[in-house]
Amino acid sequence: MERRHLDVVVLSDIHLGTYGCRAKELLNYLRSIQPDLLILNGDIIDGWQFSKRFFPSSHMQVIRELMQFITNGSRVVYITGNHDEMMRKYTDLHIGQFTLVDKMVLEIDQKMTWIFHGDVFDNTTQGSARMMAKLGSNGYGLLILFNRMVNALLGFVGREKVSISKKIMEGVNKAVAKVNDLEQIASTLAIKKNYDYVICGHIHQPALHTIENADGKVIYMNSGDWVEHMTALEYENKSWRLFEYQAKDFPVSHQKETKQTLNVVTDDFTVHLSRLNA
Repeated sequence: MERRHLDVVVLSDIHLGTYGCRAKELLNYLRSIQPDLLILNGDIIDGWQFSKRFFPSSHMQVIRELMQFITNGSRVVYITGNHDEMMRKYTDLHIGQFTLVDKMVLEIDQKMTWIFHGDVFDNTTQGSARMMAKLGSNGYGLLILFNRMVNALLGFVGREKVSISKKIMEGVNKAVAKVNDLEQIASTLAIKKNYDYVICGHIHQPALHTIENADGKVIYMNSGDWVEHMTALEYENKSWRLFEYQAKDFPVSHQKETKQTLNVVTDDFTVHLSRLNA
């Protein structure tokens, strides 16, 4: 498959090291693109559920593929999330084409985009509630396994597959969003800061729409996840779009990849990095 050249790609909530991670589908997607800038917006490796007993080869291949982007000339920015918060003590790390930060502001085509994971506005990941969130995360992993067993049985009897985990996760996220209102809080602050776009992850709810209040308007985007929705944000031809993975669009197997050379045009955008204030 010929790789699509993209200016910017934003991925979040991959949760490598968990049963729910759709690593094989993500590999298909990664092998179909070549971005000038790749932004990993938190929860890429799941430190909450990480175990030496479970880290399949497909998960390691995802890491290799991400590193290959750097080799091929892409800039990679890793924004920390709550599940990979252990990396926050290394924030503002710069190694060649790789940068580790807590948030970033991207200026591209004279438009300003504020990008951060979003857990800073989530009360369920703060203080004593954080332990309950971790327990819930572990329970969700078991639910994924149960869901796969149910679908195996349904497939055996010729019935359509169902996503129990997705329905439960959507219900939980709606409850969390109602209490914390991540979308509204992030958008309100972005409007005050005169940003044109704001991008979050964290709540596993892909989105791309305009939010307006008395002070102005902003385009709110959420890159979703690679557990249930399998989505990413892509910037090309001066506009953002929400990519949704469809198995029918990808071949079953891939031929051996050949190394590609990418010319990065740095004049098209400038990345301003700053540390996330508590």
